[in-house]
Amino acid sequence: MLDTANYTPRLKAVYADTIRPALKEEFGYKNEMMIPKLDKIVLNIGCGAEAVKDTKKAKAAQEDLSQIAGQMAVITKAKKSIAGFRVREDMPLGAKVTLRGERMYEFLDRLITIAMPRIRDFRGVSGKSFDGRGNYAMGIKEHIVFPEINFDKVDEVWGIDVVIATTAKTDAEAKALLKHFNMPFTS
Repeated sequence: MLDTANYTPRLKAVYADTIRPALKEEFGYKNEMMIPKLDKIVLNIGCGAEAVKDTKKAKAAQEDLSQIAGQMAVITKAKKSIAGFRVREDMPLGAKVTLRGERMYEFLDRLITIAMPRIRDFRGVSGKSFDGRGNYAMGIKEHIVFPEINFDKVDEVWGIDVVIATTAKTDAEAKALLKHFNMPFTS
């Protein structure tokens, strides 16, 4: 049985032991607090037109996202009514979850080592998807690449948006941080 009191996620230990000293040397930080670290990971599933036709789709997306994240996801609702899309205010349209701390490191580990290799025709992720402030955003076309999802019980295949927020000030620092975590960048 796993002793959760003394358990540290693998990537968190790797960050403390090897990545922090490597980044300090690479960028010449004078202070330990200047070294970038992961802040949070936000996962989002937008159901879109399917949720407009059937409100149970957002609930199904919430359950799937909760299984993937290991933490309860919240249903996202429309802020405004849009007649052209047949959307009313407060209509459920998707689900999101924010991961921090140990769950964040566990998810990043599963994303890089298990889920990404299971993506069809995977050649790496774009190295240009940074926002200018050290945050990285990517999309996964099928949520069924995660091992937590039972493929036989899936009625709808969702795409997942993954946003990795870091404390880095520049994109170069954030890219170096994620490269040390073995993120498979193409460029």
